[in-house]
Formats: sequence, C-alpha cells, structure tokens
Amino acid sequence: QVQLVESGGGLVQPGGSLRLSCAASGNIFKFYTMGWFRQAPGKQRELVTSITTSGSRNYADSVKGRFTISRDNAKNTVYLQMNSLKPEDTAVYYCNADSPIAPMGGYWGQGTQVTVSS
Repeated sequence: QVQLVESGGGLVQPGGSLRLSCAASGNIFKFYTMGWFRQAPGKQRELVTSITTSGSRNYADSVKGRFTISRDNAKNTVYLQMNSLKPEDTAVYYCNADSPIAPMGGYWGQGTQVTVSS
C-alpha cells in the first residue's frame, strides 16, 4: 500500500509559476514510476508527465518546455515545477504511483487544485 499526499496548488496569474509536491509513504517509493495527471471541469483525466525509476521523463505536448518533473528518492517525493502557466492549465492535479505489483492503475493522491487566472 502506498499513500500519496499532494501539496503546492493554488491561484496564480497567467505566466506565473507553481511547484507541486507529492509525498509518498513507505520505503518502496524508488520502485515506482511516478506521474502527474490533471482533470479540468467537464474533461477526462489526462497524463501530464511521468518519471520512471531510472529517471526517464515523458511529457504531454501541451506542457513540454514549461513543466518539469523530478523525484527525490531519499525524500520519497516527486515534484512538478510549472512555469509559464496558462489559463488552460487550470485543473485538479493528481499524483500517481505505478509499478507491475501495484493494483491496476496504481495509487492516487487526493488531488490539489491549480487555478490560473488574472
């Protein structure tokens, strides 16, 4: 069982920055691929970015060059640095931990709201 707790969301103006954090329980964090998903009102949840156990990163086209995912295995934490934020980035952001031994779909955090508005 892995428990995930996100933090760092909030209200930011267009062009601003935020950093989200996701802290994981347990001592097996390093064995999980970590991802950030988001869900805007009326839309399906979508993958924003992910980072594997070896550090390989994947980004959605809509955030390439603006968002950066990183992980600190010593702190059992994954981060999402979001720069040049746009109103269309407004969504609830969810942290996900997945591995071959995790339940289908992996483990999810409770989500944190990001609102980009002037």
